[in-house]
Amino acid sequence: MKTTKIGFIGGGNMAASLLNGLTASGHEPKQLWVSDISQETLDTLSSSLGIHVTQNNRDVINAADVVVLAVKPQILAQVAKEIRPYLRPGQMVVSIAAGVTLERLSLWLPPDTPVVRCMPNTPALVLTGATGLFANVNVSLEQRNLAESILRAVGLALWVESESDLDAVTAVSGSGPAYFFLLMEGMEKAALELGLNEATARLLIQQTALGAAKIALESPESPAELRRRVTSPGGTTQQAIEAFERGGFTALVAKALHAARDRSVEMSKLTETH
Repeated sequence: MKTTKIGFIGGGNMAASLLNGLTASGHEPKQLWVSDISQETLDTLSSSLGIHVTQNNRDVINAADVVVLAVKPQILAQVAKEIRPYLRPGQMVVSIAAGVTLERLSLWLPPDTPVVRCMPNTPALVLTGATGLFANVNVSLEQRNLAESILRAVGLALWVESESDLDAVTAVSGSGPAYFFLLMEGMEKAALELGLNEATARLLIQQTALGAAKIALESPESPAELRRRVTSPGGTTQQAIEAFERGGFTALVAKALHAARDRSVEMSKLTETH
């Protein structure tokens, strides 16, 4: 994989994260290409990573074995149609544009193009992302492994069983960081009411969130079992958990994730009408 030429069309935050992850994992900068309309963005990527940069998308297509479409969903059709004449038979395309289906992409790209859709999340910016992937029937096993390797450069990468599962991925991990930030925000406000200063409260909450996630990742036990283990009968944690439950916490979480999933489906349908 480290000798594979990977080209990015779009040099925004997610592309920059993937490029940083690839170089940090040992991928040769001379094997990486990126195009963007912003010369400032290109200059930054070139100086920090030593990769090839250009404002011409065709240069990326010609140089790369695999092309990552890292542009906003609303301009993806324009970009895909622009690069269509230059893509080689069998050249894999990876799309990180939210809500744009494989069916839609197939209308804009050459027939039989191997395409992988993926849904990374913002923690990819700090190389701890979680990404769901789904491939069309034209993607070979070798290409699946390559796409997975690219996304693994910024964290966890998992294949889902159907393209519609990407809507659930969006609800769980795509939007998920905001849910944890909301809980942290609420805990911080309560901590201030309890008398802690802002700096102390924030650091305690951040470290607690990190510790809980680390335990969950490293333990074979379910979150429910881990919760039970730190909830002593009649203790402070039990009082807090019971307060959460009286407020309908679990049902509210389910309602929120269903709302996010439904909106993801709606957004996919909107892109199909444009």
